Amino acid sequence: MAPRRSAAEVEEEESETELVALQFNESLTWRPGKPIPLDKLLKHLNTLSKELEELDQEIVDPNSLTKVAKEVASHQILSHKDKGVRAYAACCVVDILRLCAPDAPFTPTQMKDIFNLTVTSIIPALFDPSNPYNTQHKYVLRSLTEIKSVVLLLDVDGSDNLLLALFSNIFDGVSGVKSTSGEQVAKDVEFSMAEMLGVLIDEATTLPAKVVDIIMAQFLRAAGPGAGRRRRDHVQIDENQATLLAKEEPEAYQMAKNLCQTFPDKMSRFVSQYFSDVIVDATSFAARSGGHKGADDDEDDEGPSGPSESDLKELEKAHNLIRELWKAAPQVLQNVVPQVDAELSADNVHLRQLATETLGDMISGIGAAGPPPPPVLDPAAYPPLSLEAEENIDVQALDIFTKPLSAISFPQAHSLVFHNFLSRKNDKASTIRAAWTTAVGYILSTSAGGIGLSREDEATLIQGLGEKLSDSDEKVRLAAVKAIESFGFRDVVLKLGPNGGVSKEGSILSTLADRCRDRRPAVRVAAMSLLGKLWAVGTGELLAGNEVVIAALEGVPSRIYNAFYANDAEVNALLDRVIFECLVPLNYPPPKKATKSANGSSQSQPAAAAAAAADADAIRAERILLLVRSLDPMAKKAFFAMQARQPQFAQILETYIKQCELFNGGVMDDNADKKQANLNKTVQYIAQFLPNSPQSVQDLLKFAKVNDRRNRALVRYIIGQENDFKTVYVALKELIKRIAGGKEKESPMHDTLLPLLYRSGRFIFNRSHLATIMDYSKSNKGGLGGAAHEVLNEISQRNPDLFKTHIGQLCKDLIDQAPTENRDNDPSVAETLKACSTYARKYPKDVPMDRDFVQTLVSFALFGQPPKVAKHAVNILLSKQDNKSTVYAKDLLQRIFKDWTYGSKHFLNKLSAVSQLELLAPKATHDAEDKILDIIQQILLEVRTEAGDKDPEWVDDGELDEECQAKCLALKTVVNRLRSMDADEAKENGAGVWKMLMKLIRSKGEICKTKDTPKHHRSRLRLLAAQLILKLCTQKHFDDLLSPEDFNALALTTQDAAQEVRHGFVRKLQKYLADDKLRTRFYTMVFLMAFEPNAEFKQRTETWIRSRARHYASTNQYVLEAVLGRLFSLLAHHPDYSSDPDELVDHARYILFYVSLVATESNLGLLSKYAERAKQTQDALDPQSTGHRVLCDLTQAVIRKWQEKKNWTFNAWPDKIGLPKGLYAPLKSHSEAQEIAEKLLIPDEIDEKLDDLLRAMDRKKKRKSTADGNSESRPAAKKSRVQPKEPRIKEARKIATPKPKKSSKPKKAPSSPKRSAVSDANRRRSGRSMAKGNQSYIERDSSEDDEEMLDGVAEWEYEGENGEEAGSDDEAEVETGNDDKKGDDSSSELSEPEEVEEDSNEKEGDVEMTDEKPAEEDEEEEEQVAEADDEKEEEAEPEAEVEEEEAPPPTKANGRKGRSAAAAPKEKAKPAAKEKAPPAAAKKQTTLPTRTSGRSTRGRAAA
Repeated sequence: MAPRRSAAEVEEEESETELVALQFNESLTWRPGKPIPLDKLLKHLNTLSKELEELDQEIVDPNSLTKVAKEVASHQILSHKDKGVRAYAACCVVDILRLCAPDAPFTPTQMKDIFNLTVTSIIPALFDPSNPYNTQHKYVLRSLTEIKSVVLLLDVDGSDNLLLALFSNIFDGVSGVKSTSGEQVAKDVEFSMAEMLGVLIDEATTLPAKVVDIIMAQFLRAAGPGAGRRRRDHVQIDENQATLLAKEEPEAYQMAKNLCQTFPDKMSRFVSQYFSDVIVDATSFAARSGGHKGADDDEDDEGPSGPSESDLKELEKAHNLIRELWKAAPQVLQNVVPQVDAELSADNVHLRQLATETLGDMISGIGAAGPPPPPVLDPAAYPPLSLEAEENIDVQALDIFTKPLSAISFPQAHSLVFHNFLSRKNDKASTIRAAWTTAVGYILSTSAGGIGLSREDEATLIQGLGEKLSDSDEKVRLAAVKAIESFGFRDVVLKLGPNGGVSKEGSILSTLADRCRDRRPAVRVAAMSLLGKLWAVGTGELLAGNEVVIAALEGVPSRIYNAFYANDAEVNALLDRVIFECLVPLNYPPPKKATKSANGSSQSQPAAAAAAAADADAIRAERILLLVRSLDPMAKKAFFAMQARQPQFAQILETYIKQCELFNGGVMDDNADKKQANLNKTVQYIAQFLPNSPQSVQDLLKFAKVNDRRNRALVRYIIGQENDFKTVYVALKELIKRIAGGKEKESPMHDTLLPLLYRSGRFIFNRSHLATIMDYSKSNKGGLGGAAHEVLNEISQRNPDLFKTHIGQLCKDLIDQAPTENRDNDPSVAETLKACSTYARKYPKDVPMDRDFVQTLVSFALFGQPPKVAKHAVNILLSKQDNKSTVYAKDLLQRIFKDWTYGSKHFLNKLSAVSQLELLAPKATHDAEDKILDIIQQILLEVRTEAGDKDPEWVDDGELDEECQAKCLALKTVVNRLRSMDADEAKENGAGVWKMLMKLIRSKGEICKTKDTPKHHRSRLRLLAAQLILKLCTQKHFDDLLSPEDFNALALTTQDAAQEVRHGFVRKLQKYLADDKLRTRFYTMVFLMAFEPNAEFKQRTETWIRSRARHYASTNQYVLEAVLGRLFSLLAHHPDYSSDPDELVDHARYILFYVSLVATESNLGLLSKYAERAKQTQDALDPQSTGHRVLCDLTQAVIRKWQEKKNWTFNAWPDKIGLPKGLYAPLKSHSEAQEIAEKLLIPDEIDEKLDDLLRAMDRKKKRKSTADGNSESRPAAKKSRVQPKEPRIKEARKIATPKPKKSSKPKKAPSSPKRSAVSDANRRRSGRSMAKGNQSYIERDSSEDDEEMLDGVAEWEYEGENGEEAGSDDEAEVETGNDDKKGDDSSSELSEPEEVEEDSNEKEGDVEMTDEKPAEEDEEEEEQVAEADDEKEEEAEPEAEVEEEEAPPPTKANGRKGRSAAAAPKEKAKPAAKEKAPPAAAKKQTTLPTRTSGRSTRGRAAA
């Protein structure tokens, strides 16, 4: 038990706990008129303040504070004009509140005055640290916050206004100008203020709406002027300006952010109410606008269509705030996100778009400042960007507000809303889909604000973005391309690359590449530029062999260059800009900054400049080689075609400059009209290659009128082949600057001239690049050796002039690498030797024929590897064709004959050399003909390789055995021997060779009678035999030897069982036809490609045929139309021909193939006329055959079906036509002709089968054509017939052809149907727009039919009348006056682009341009041993001119031969010929009527 305390101890303890009373007893109030002096009042208040500060709440006597509290809180003190009085009074009041807590000894009015003083005076004064009473102000703030006495403000009358003022003053103060002295507010003050606001929020049950507005407004400080969602024009900021960007958030922003993060529950409730007021109001506006009008409402009086403009502005502001809140404090938006989700389902498009954009930005972590600037992809940067570089961020990304940031994962926190957002990709409104696409781009590029996405979500978004690239609306497709622009190089490779590279069909990058052919300019410009920049930026990794980058981007150049085949002027202009501004920028690599030498001397500057230029040329050449290596075969053809057209465009531009000089700005002394006319023709010709022809004409004429001599000189610098790259580039820069006239905005003249300068300038194949390319061809550095060889080969073929400065080095390299009998040369030297050979043929005097070089050439001829180098060596050796050349040839022949037996060492070299000697030096080989022929006979007639059942159909060149190579060289040798003879001698000695070649074709390559030849040998031999016959037929005296039977046998090579044989033959045929080296009858063979199983090759062939048809249409010649008569004979004697209906349908496919490629609305009547005419003849090859007549009726049916399908107007051909006499013979009598004309020879059911055939063709066009992998080795057999699913029973009807009205006036030769200004390919018609009166299917009087069908037959002389028969297959068919087979394609014409045709029959869509493949006219001659000699070698020998055209087209109306607009420099600008009056009918000409030239050129690539 504890001891009891004494009474004294208890009394002492009570005295210690006694309450302490306030000692201050001075008066603080005064009577009116007798105020207390200021210094005395301040002293009293200071004394009171110090005493109160020292008192403790637990021991102070509250009653002693009553008097002081009343005086201090009096109106006199709190409203005193002196700052010090108010400051001390505030200190006293907060201490009294502290000591008397929780009961304040103040009246409500006094409390209101106290907080009014605090809010309006004390708090604002804190933002001036230089204030003399700053200590007292800070004390007040600290006391109110720590004691939380500030919560009493919530109970004061009119607290809403005080709260509003308090929040406003604090937020404005911490972010405004701190003081006049520039001093910063102490961090403890800001912290205390934030804590004070936090106390108020924590204790308040509700906050006034305006206070919430103030808090929310602080987040909009992140959106600077012009920032936000709509800001897309990010201005590139120099690195020196990066210091101007915000590095941290404003203090008020941080304070509001901390409040939301510290009190998420309270703020979530306040924020939810705030956004409910805004969003619900706007939604209600939209809902009210959806009402229906009454019946009496005026239709023109439209009601509101949605929220007003002011409502939308408020909505945008609110949604910007939501974005920033998600970025700063996503917890407070728990109840707001569902409201935004509800907007996704709103009927109003504006609301849905706003919700879609907002949710997208929230997921991406993009705030009110808007998205980050797109990454900079500089295609001219050197060294190129590295994938490992982590700092792949532009300086603009340092802005704290534009940096995407998401604190939590939106898909995880709001999964349902996220999936609703994903569903907007299929919104019916294109603006919503576009907004969704843009949002997805930012989500992927920012990795959802840096927090990341799940694999499933990322895959879903990437798939959706890829789908939007193929959307039906151009705005969505453009948004998808722009979305990918927001990706950095690393993101494209690592995020989009795994989905598949550009070459993988269906991948997002492949779909992006498809947009290069988009029909909408904005989409294709954005897509092609982006792809070009991505590839250029990735060239460093591509050269380094980074497999990830290679898989993703290596196919980019191919997809860009394949746009060349769209054959569209706008696409071609875009392609030029992308090539020279993205793929191989002209300013690549950028010039190095000048550096001073250590001693400050400038003597080393020229040397340094030269070294830098050399380095730049080497770097640029490397980029060009990488570009070539990255191209697929089709894109590579386009690349080389574009380089091949450069000299032609340069020649055109040179002609234009000359015309400008003659024009002299309009001041001319004589022949002014002629000079003006010549200039106009030139301008018109050039303008056809440019997108906006009328504007181009104006710009080109304006350039001529300016008459600036310097500008003309600069153009010549650009197109001059003798100038190095630096000269060309500097001239281009100066010319562009002069054209712009100092203006930053590009002028229309700039847009006109730039494509022309790009196409005609020496930017790619420049002599500055040649040294590097030659080095790479030897060293194969970086695996670019193959590309270097290809480039050198192309230069040697197209631009051998470039070797002028390097021919000495080429010869030296050949001497250094000369082979010997026991040492082989490097195989890569073959391309160098070929380049030198090409140059020697053009400039034989420039080749140094010294003793060492001659010996080197002999060594290559005897020992070079591969054996084909012997041919090039002989070409160089005999290039000068002088007496020394004959000596060289005889000496070489003697060395060849030493130990020349089959199988001996270097036997193939010697055989190749002999083959070329037979062609170039026949006098030298004349004495050794017997020995040569003995060797040839041994090679050809013996089979040394055993044939087996497992032998392949074809082997590549590298795997070809020596025997097959020897047989091919032997064939070339005998043909070269024949080619070297004159016409008479060749006819005498050529029968045996001709018989052997035809035997090889007919026997499928078998020539030996005693032993079977291996399959792959036979394939090679029959291909080479067919190609050699084509080569021989380029000379008229050989072409005369090709009988119709031989022609038909040769034509079947297009349907050979081996794909390589078919394709090799067709390529050679196309090349000779395009160069006008063969008569036009050979076009007939191409139309047997109707059953070609390789879809890609067939499509390329179709493109080539359309191109040729368009070329002849532009020159007003009916060449391909005249081929139809020959096609009837060829098909009638086809081995598969039968009159069975099913077989006839197969033959209808040939005819449909022809009609679909050749027929136009203007020539439909002519084709029908040929069918009528051929039916009224007798087969000259087999008089008993009626096959051609059946085919004529079948053709009439196909033409009628095609006319109905195209909804064309039929115009009967009024003039007479002729047919090949060697194929057709006259009938015996007129009655027989009439009887045949009246009889329909095709079965009735064929009409229905033709309908099915056309439907099947339409279905094929809807599907994208892809070559079957197994079709590579499948024979070109006829495909299965299309069987109708539901056979229809049709009433049989006779196919009647409309006839023109008869006139009683004397008959004149009418002009052909005028070609409209709108081309046939581009004409769009509706079914109701056709003039139905132009064609009638009403049954006519039989006499009219008889007269029409027999029109022209009366010109025949029947056997029964005069006994004369038709002669051989010489061209009495169409006497047109055009006997020159080379009269249409001039060498100066732009033949490469013209061979590409956009498929005019494809259905027009909004997404893609027609995907056509190129013609293969420029196929390289030396890649296969079985191919014939190089075309250049043909030019080295004299050839007899063809005296008469095989299937001549009609002449022009003026009787002159066809001539291209660019046939000669002075005629390059020749416009389309004016319409001529047709000749009088009295002449009774049997020629076809000529085309009139009223038709436009249909946008052809070449005149």
